[in-house]
Amino acid sequence: MPEHSYHISRRILSWSEEDRPREKLENKGRTALSDAELIAILIGSGTLDLSAVDVAKGIMSSVGNNINELAKLNISDLTKNRGIGKAKAITIIAALELGRRRTDISPTRKRKITRSLDVYEEMKAYLLDKPHEEFWILLLNRANDVMRTLLISVGGVSGTAADIKMIFKLAVEHLASAIILVHNHPSGQLIPSHADKQLTRQIKEAGLLLDLPVLDHVIFTDDGYYSFRDSGNI
Repeated sequence: MPEHSYHISRRILSWSEEDRPREKLENKGRTALSDAELIAILIGSGTLDLSAVDVAKGIMSSVGNNINELAKLNISDLTKNRGIGKAKAITIIAALELGRRRTDISPTRKRKITRSLDVYEEMKAYLLDKPHEEFWILLLNRANDVMRTLLISVGGVSGTAADIKMIFKLAVEHLASAIILVHNHPSGQLIPSHADKQLTRQIKEAGLLLDLPVLDHVIFTDDGYYSFRDSGNI
């Protein structure tokens, strides 16, 4: 056995339980693990002088130990961390994306919208951590159950367009009874712009003509939301 392999094997055997996250998960349960320990399980191995946990701690330190900030990193960002190559970066990104999608795992489950918070929770699976603006619509039936959640447009950091004709074409095709508008502000700004207000008014007026009421327009950010309905602006 090469000398460096012997050294690595001895080092692994000497790790404390803290540095053996697989065993910790098995013996104490998943909630006992820190974010870094969970990431260590994903990446599987470290470097010649760093354990997988050490590498994972370095990753978490680079984002201020904030898992939400970690979810915003791309492959290039992650591979800047020591011990992280392209394959490990992809594994981390895939795991975080699965976590994001968990809230939408049952497409047949009826999700009723009764308040603006319901809209915000519904859209987390689609808009959380997005670095650019997107415009979405929720199509509801007469019971205010979500029939479809549809992407209308993708824009840049500071804006995206929304085709009013496309919005109502999709609503009519899916036999929707009402519409809720949603778009995100990656900047975290919760105050609607003049363009946001103007677009909301135009879509609402078009909906009245087609007997397709626009119930709300929600501005989504990672830390909160703004509801036109709650604010009396729709």
